[in-house]
Amino acid sequence: MFANRTLNMRAVQAVGYDMDYTLIHYNVDAWERAAFTHARDRLAAEGWPIGNLTFDPDEFTLGLVFDLQLGNVVKATRFGYVVRAQHGSHVLTFEEQRNAYRETEVQLSRSRFRFMNTLFELSRASLFCQLVDLFDQRKLEGVSSYQELDEAIDTALGAVHNDGSLKAEILSDPARFVEPDPNIVPTLHDQKAAGKKLLLITNSDWAYTRRMMAYTFDQYCPPGTTWRDLFDVVIVSANKPRFFSAKDPIYRVEDEERSLLAPFNGVLEQGRVYFGGNARLVEDSLGLSGGQPLYVGDHLFGDVHVSKDVLRWRTALIARELEAEIDDAAAFADEQEELRTLMREKIDLEHGQALLRMDALREPPGDQARLDELATMARQLDERVAPLAASAGQLGNIHWGPVMRAGNDKSLFARQVERYADVYTSRVSNFLHETPFAYLRAARGSLPHDQQDA
Repeated sequence: MFANRTLNMRAVQAVGYDMDYTLIHYNVDAWERAAFTHARDRLAAEGWPIGNLTFDPDEFTLGLVFDLQLGNVVKATRFGYVVRAQHGSHVLTFEEQRNAYRETEVQLSRSRFRFMNTLFELSRASLFCQLVDLFDQRKLEGVSSYQELDEAIDTALGAVHNDGSLKAEILSDPARFVEPDPNIVPTLHDQKAAGKKLLLITNSDWAYTRRMMAYTFDQYCPPGTTWRDLFDVVIVSANKPRFFSAKDPIYRVEDEERSLLAPFNGVLEQGRVYFGGNARLVEDSLGLSGGQPLYVGDHLFGDVHVSKDVLRWRTALIARELEAEIDDAAAFADEQEELRTLMREKIDLEHGQALLRMDALREPPGDQARLDELATMARQLDERVAPLAASAGQLGNIHWGPVMRAGNDKSLFARQVERYADVYTSRVSNFLHETPFAYLRAARGSLPHDQQDA
């Protein structure tokens, strides 16, 4: 568990959970490949020449940004400066990247940019880049811009999620798509035992939710109980992020087998299933106010940003990619220390060169022999630094590097996490190790002028 802001779990009266990629973690390869295939086939049926496009689950990662004006996928620092860019299947050279973005700051508020803030975006990125190649080759008749490409992909993926075809494939073989976590039920049991109200708030419909939750949870529940016994209230088809910012009506699921709905007014009843609604109703029904509920989800905008920005709820982000990234960093620890040592030497050398150049200006001709010697040492040092720096830049993902870093800086994704997530972790069951009585303290923030370790 990593804290951006101190979180006293003892003060949390209720915990709300998202379902997909939060309570239920999917096999990313299987899920996103299926979404990609369904969307591709839908576009192909409309006449797009894309029947041979393929999906690579490792090609992209969280935190990247679509540039819908130039048709690029980019990685940016927390300040919006682009450090890597890809156009279709082509990785931009340093010169190409500098020419494209020297006067451009990636600002997520601009319609030009679309943020990849959830694993559901991986299939979109794969489709987008391959379609950019076809568009540049003038093989997509009737398409006039990269923006139109994105809109077509958005429509296709939306239809796949809404028409039930993808969900039907998952429900027919959940073992292929779900990665169960045996520690998640004990985690929720501990939270309930500590007196916390537990809520399931998901955008998925009831038919899909009940079958997937039963498959994932019931095998770990105590005899005679099911996943339903874990949650005080279940809200499906929540329409997040609107759920946190609007006051939409709520319906009660009267017939759970047939998903029949009835209008509902009043206080939410324990053990019942509801459709739609809004967060204010949840607060009123449970006697909660801002700062008391904790919402846990994987979607940086739909789950964490809006619930924090509008309601000031406490927030926790689930980012499973952290596990591979942390494992890679641990395995790279010796090389990282060597890289730090070499970089300290490089800084000293560069400082020495700068002083000699200044001396030469003040009292020509200066010590040219020593300056040449330092230049040679710097080139030799660069030859040792380069492969280590390249390896450090591939931790977590060989193409884009760590999700939380962009070169030596924090990534744009890290900045959003820092701003909106009180805590972040790789899976819900990590709360088990901290217990519902934990005081999750944020580390003291570092500043460039802080005393650095020798």
